[in-house]
Amino acid sequence: MLIIGCSHGKHLAKKVAKSAKAPYAELFVNKFPDGELYARFRNSLKGKKVVLVQSFYGNINDALAEVVFAAQTAKELGAKKVTLVAPYFPYLRQDKRFKPGEAISGHIVGKLLSSYLDEIYVMDPHLHRDKTLGRIFQISSHRLTADPLIAQYIKKNIHNAVIIGPDWESYKWAKKTALMIGAEYRILEKKRYSSRHVDVRITKPLHLKGKTAVIVDDIVSSGHTLLETIKDLHRLKPKKIVCICVHGIFAENALQKLRKAKAEVVACNTIPNPVARIDVSGMLGESIRE
Repeated sequence: MLIIGCSHGKHLAKKVAKSAKAPYAELFVNKFPDGELYARFRNSLKGKKVVLVQSFYGNINDALAEVVFAAQTAKELGAKKVTLVAPYFPYLRQDKRFKPGEAISGHIVGKLLSSYLDEIYVMDPHLHRDKTLGRIFQISSHRLTADPLIAQYIKKNIHNAVIIGPDWESYKWAKKTALMIGAEYRILEKKRYSSRHVDVRITKPLHLKGKTAVIVDDIVSSGHTLLETIKDLHRLKPKKIVCICVHGIFAENALQKLRKAKAEVVACNTIPNPVARIDVSGMLGESIRE
């Protein structure tokens, strides 16, 4: 096995290789003046199981093209098998044609990668109507979750925690995490009007005085859902509010806004960010080694 760090996976790939007890190398990527991507392997791939590590943040489409170029080239150079480890994977929210004429981009991207890869691992995919990765990819697919790592972090660092899910989409993360550490949990009710306009409400009695409210979710993008949740929770006078997420995208200055709302923010390192205190590399490495 050879672990390859792609341009958006280098922050994790070396540690993944160490955990998997496999050699590590990097994909050389450059750009021509017109924006075209250039990709090159500098190691022999013949007869090897090649594992590409790529997280899809920032310029997502360049990251996607890079994986396609790398996967096809690896096979042309004699790789026995090509696997993608995607700590964060994009396009999964568009799994249905909501309006006439829309592209179902999640399925298109899944079909595209399935034609170049042999296997894929995704950390906490943001699935909605497609409940399994098998509905998206036509290759062997593995869904990993950071739930145990988040639970460990809370148990070690936060006293007297009440786990809060800001909406029903976060229910699975909040409930599982709470059950792992034996904590109280509550799911709030959300109504979304647009990607930037949401209303979050506490519908059942919730006692937070002297306790730490821990909001657990998979993704923080613009942060509007969490900001509305924090505003409501502050009225209940908790000792502290902590927001923990798997994928810290933090678009539109979301991290600064959350801190300004007097919340502590913690994320996993699936995407490089200033509050990445939970390391997923060990879980990724162990999974591909097994």
